[in-house]
Amino acid sequence: MAERLVKTMKEDYIAFMPKPNIRTALHNLAVAIEHYNENHPHSALGYRSPREYRRQRVTLT
Repeated sequence: MAERLVKTMKEDYIAFMPKPNIRTALHNLAVAIEHYNENHPHSALGYRSPREYRRQRVTLT
């Protein structure tokens, strides 16, 4: 699972980010992680984002 996350981050986010310095790179990485958790659909979660999946689980319990 962790390997897939790293691959997705590299292929879908980091490859397209400007990285002129460490500060910008870290900021862009934080933005990418936020997007990944909030918007990126996952097949294992029924094509929902991790946060959407968690919200629905909390609502059901």
